[in-house]
Amino acid sequence: MLVLPLLPVPDFWITQSIYIGLYSLVALGLVLLTGVAGLTSFRQAAFVGVGAYAAAYLATKSGLPPLVTLAVGLALAVLAALVLGAPTLRMSGHYLPLATICWGLALNYAMANAEGLGKYDGILGIPPMQFFGIDLGTGRGLHPLVWAIVLLAALAVIHLLDSRPGRAIRSLKGGATMAEVMGISTFRYKLTAFVIAAVLAAISGWLFAHFQRSVSPSPFSINKGIEYLFMAVLGGVGHMWGAFLGSAVVQLTEDQLQVLLPRLPGTGGNFETIVFGIVLVVVLKYAPDGLWSFVGRWRPEAARVRDWAGAEALPRRARPAGGERLLDVHKVRKQFGGLLAVNDLSLHVDAGEIVALIGPNGAGKSTMLAALMGILPSRGRVVFDGRDLAGSTLEDRVMMGLALVPEKRELFGTMPEEDNLVLGGYRAMKQRVPHWKREIERVYTLFPRLKERRRQLAGTLSGSERQMLAVGRALMSAPELLLLDEPSLGLAPLVVRDIFGIIERLRSEGTSILLIERNARAALAVSDHGYVLETGAFALDGLADARANDPRVIETYPYLGSAQRG
Repeated sequence: MLVLPLLPVPDFWITQSIYIGLYSLVALGLVLLTGVAGLTSFRQAAFVGVGAYAAAYLATKSGLPPLVTLAVGLALAVLAALVLGAPTLRMSGHYLPLATICWGLALNYAMANAEGLGKYDGILGIPPMQFFGIDLGTGRGLHPLVWAIVLLAALAVIHLLDSRPGRAIRSLKGGATMAEVMGISTFRYKLTAFVIAAVLAAISGWLFAHFQRSVSPSPFSINKGIEYLFMAVLGGVGHMWGAFLGSAVVQLTEDQLQVLLPRLPGTGGNFETIVFGIVLVVVLKYAPDGLWSFVGRWRPEAARVRDWAGAEALPRRARPAGGERLLDVHKVRKQFGGLLAVNDLSLHVDAGEIVALIGPNGAGKSTMLAALMGILPSRGRVVFDGRDLAGSTLEDRVMMGLALVPEKRELFGTMPEEDNLVLGGYRAMKQRVPHWKREIERVYTLFPRLKERRRQLAGTLSGSERQMLAVGRALMSAPELLLLDEPSLGLAPLVVRDIFGIIERLRSEGTSILLIERNARAALAVSDHGYVLETGAFALDGLADARANDPRVIETYPYLGSAQRG
């Protein structure tokens, strides 16, 4: 692309290539925002307009150089993204894309009715871009600059997604709750992705203004916003290079349709939109991952090689001495309408202990864990390591040393196994990547099978491997108290034996555990204390071995003896 203008190709090819580059820049932001972060936006065209109008107005009215107009355009785009994103990104479901349509219409209407921006006529006579006295013009001279910026943006996105903030952004699509359990501020990273996409769109608008030498509201309408999203989806919204492929296919196809459709009888109107609609339906049906998925079949991604040399151990929290009170829960209560799921429960966990919380389905066990982590608001008092958790957020509790392994594992299936592990230590590990080796190798020591699957996507792992990965991810934050919700669920007896063996090993290394289980016999066999929960209240509690072998307990609660440890 950088040398294309030097080749003996028609000027029309250069023009088409510039348009593809400009569109790719916007689609690249949508891949990050929609494909990676899972946030659908129809207003990217409006951000293109912000960059274009800033360049046009300042260049024609004040004669400012291009770099100054770019800086102003980016500042305005960032400001607009922050102001509009702050309320919008708190929405979910279909409300978010609907809100982006409204904001896109509002921004476009403001551009079309501003007296200083020429209303619907826009701004004409924008000077060609010049750097150090060199006139780049609007064709071959501008082409290398456009593609240099586009390729640098792609390189930046590649490095971003393989960084600590990038992994946090990638986790958003997998579920906000699990990301927050690992201490990730989901709103912060939603806003970050939104601002980055707006910046890329504004840069495209800045280049567009100097390329076209004029701007008007129509290229920044909601229709164009839909077209940008179409490009990203067609190419492959989950693949960065899909932004380039989708932009090229749309631009070249649209140009050919403008030539071919008028030749057909009865097609005197604009039928390109109908054709593109049909194409999108076909692609979504037969290639839901976009056209880039076909390229990926014969172009496998190269495995990343990380340098772990010089790794240092993570700083460890000062753990309380064995036997000291670590968790003290007083009368925790959670009610859903008329259903009292947790009824004034009190329990405690001492340092170095495994405490089992057992009971049938619907007893309130998982609700209790969610209340302890702050996922569900509840009444009562929770004291952890001498600190009252009242008013603390989920992120705060992770930083204090709590870690949760949920019943459904909730892994990020489209991310490699090793990236799932690294995300588990998001709050604890702010150092550069090589400092994570010791924690990862510790997990691989516990679960050797995971080391063999380190580059495999988490969604393709077996049930036992997914459970191992979920536990390993929680251990990456070096927690003081590990909350395990049904670790043996759906696993074969031999795997259950291995899992409980690892639980005992963790206790010997100083990790305290609150264990939720229906496999009551296995849970009580490794625990120091046991609580039996039924319909939100404790039916029994006491020393685990006494409860496991008490004939009266087994007779009253037959599920205690129904699942023998493998």
